[in-house]
Amino acid sequence: MVMPMTSEITGARAERAHATRELILTAAERLFAEHGVFAVSNRQVSEAAGQGNNTAVGYHFGTKADLVRAIARRHSGQIEEIRRRMLAGIGDSTDPRDWIGCLVTPVAEHLATLGSPTWFARFGAQVMTDPALRPIMVEESLTSPSLVRIVEGLHRCLPDLPADVRAERGDMARQLLVHMVAERERALAEGTPTPRSTWHDAATGLIDALAGIWLAPVTPGPDEGKGP
Repeated sequence: MVMPMTSEITGARAERAHATRELILTAAERLFAEHGVFAVSNRQVSEAAGQGNNTAVGYHFGTKADLVRAIARRHSGQIEEIRRRMLAGIGDSTDPRDWIGCLVTPVAEHLATLGSPTWFARFGAQVMTDPALRPIMVEESLTSPSLVRIVEGLHRCLPDLPADVRAERGDMARQLLVHMVAERERALAEGTPTPRSTWHDAATGLIDALAGIWLAPVTPGPDEGKGP
């Protein structure tokens, strides 16, 4: 009888651990998207992932915050790759729509490649509305070199926009992007009608709306233009 080598045993264990982690990530993403992060227990995630051991989530990921971060990173690599490709195509464009497209299209394109149903957009919306978990998503965004470059490029196209208005419209844009993508994902999962037939068309509509926000005129405040 030929006994398996230690390296083979180690490799098999690593493969099993990886497969288990993927099952947990998929189950957690779906449950968090549908019910909210803190409404779902680790036990429920373990059961949905087909794990008899209710401590599987803690064993493989640690805290719930660690699990949320792992789900975000599961998608960020593909989205980052699309962003880099788009950035290479626009160069040093002075058209705000080009930079807005680099914000919107990578997310929509990534979701389109996942098939249906998907849960990542609704997961992101749940996390971004949770005060305890929102910093995780913000932190992950700040580590994206392409995203930092996109924001800088957009701001260069709008040099006359006051800093406070720029910050305000950035918040508006983020809210619209996160929640409109999540709303379309929900509708697709439930089989209800959507305004646009494809993710590509939905991205186009969202780019139009965001361009309207960023390029809208600024109403002067009551004290602006007055002398001392």
